[in-house]
Amino acid sequence: MLTSKYEGEEEVKCISPLESTGSFLGEDPAGRFLQVELELNLKLKDLQFQDPVKYVYNPLLYAWDPHERYVQTYCKSKKEVLFLGMNPGPFGMAQTGVPFGEVNHVRDWLCIEGKVYKPELEHPKRPIRGFQCPTSEVSGARFWGFFKSLCGRPEHFFQHCFVHNHCPLIFMNQSGKNLTPTDLPKEQRDKLLNVCDEALCQVVRTLGVKKVIGVGRFSEQRAKKALAVEGLEVEVKGIMHPSPRNPQANKGWNSVVKAQLQELGVLSLLTG
Repeated sequence: MLTSKYEGEEEVKCISPLESTGSFLGEDPAGRFLQVELELNLKLKDLQFQDPVKYVYNPLLYAWDPHERYVQTYCKSKKEVLFLGMNPGPFGMAQTGVPFGEVNHVRDWLCIEGKVYKPELEHPKRPIRGFQCPTSEVSGARFWGFFKSLCGRPEHFFQHCFVHNHCPLIFMNQSGKNLTPTDLPKEQRDKLLNVCDEALCQVVRTLGVKKVIGVGRFSEQRAKKALAVEGLEVEVKGIMHPSPRNPQANKGWNSVVKAQLQELGVLSLLTG
């Protein structure tokens, strides 16, 4: 069971997605997509992580409610383009269950909300406050802010595109520092990425994706490897990551990415 207990509230219990059979899911793209994620959750549960990892959050468990709403709302049909992130950010998907899910854009533009519970083991410096999180994630604000300015309405973006993360887990060390999958020791990293690769291939098949666009070099390279191993003839390209740690992104990410999407032949899908 997942539990949620905030100041002034009684403890609330809900059924964890790991406890669900998935029988409530339909055979439409959204239902099949969510089924892939339920199966991925079961496989991730069996993985063990050691130093330097001390805390592991899985928003596909404690933030399943808004995540499911995101998928059910915007993944009703097959998609031509899949934008692929690496893994959740501490103030984005970790809080809202939506990839690049900066709170304001998820709530006010995507119009997605929902109950967010707590991970089983929570770092005191990295609390999960859900849609009450006061910190804006720069990467998420840049990502969704760009597509908001480009598409106007979210329905225009999601008519041909969807956004997904290769890995749904967020990792932290003892001090609360965010760790990416590349920071994990090789044996742990390989087991994790192989499981996520398999799920990615299932997602691509489920959605009928013709082009995967990695947001950042890691996602692009991982998608190329995973899809090649499975023999899936899907084009894989990349765009610059919007992270503030990337000096180039801080100099005008919107204009760079717009030019990249134009070159990839995707811009017309978003502005037409």
